[in-house]
Amino acid sequence: MNNKEYLKSDGYVLRAPEPEDLVCMYLFENTSSLWDVGNATGPYSRFYLKQYIEQNRNDIYSDRQLRLMIANGEEVVGIIDLCNFDPFHSRAEVGIVIAERHRGKGIGKLALQLLGEYCFDYLGIHQLYAYIDVTNKVSLHLFTECGYKECAHLKDWMRTGTQYRDIKMMQRINSIEK
Repeated sequence: MNNKEYLKSDGYVLRAPEPEDLVCMYLFENTSSLWDVGNATGPYSRFYLKQYIEQNRNDIYSDRQLRLMIANGEEVVGIIDLCNFDPFHSRAEVGIVIAERHRGKGIGKLALQLLGEYCFDYLGIHQLYAYIDVTNKVSLHLFTECGYKECAHLKDWMRTGTQYRDIKMMQRINSIEK
């Protein structure tokens, strides 16, 4: 029997969104400087986010995505997502954001490690991947530190305004299976 405690370590927990997280999610989703690192094209309404929290089952197999709040006690310090889950090929895309005042404290690394253990050991996912702007040295370093390897350099992959940016696709394959 496996008695491992998933999604918790060093006072931090990765947990499902709760109704009281609405304000926090609203702030993260509507910080326009973060839109360039994902696929957002504009702000989200409180109504939409409230519906998301109420209606999402937070089950990767039914929703094809999984959003987890990175919390230290009652304080949410970030969000980590699995999206574009493909159960046939057993892979999912990873996204992470840490509140600006909590960056540089190792929280992102801890969250990525916890998510990786959960995905590989518990869910049995074969691979995780992320798309990272080549100029985002902090994120590239974070993912590399957590065992991700560059598997592609995608030219002009993401657009911001009228400019296109190169992206590195980073991949981590479940080494436990091998």
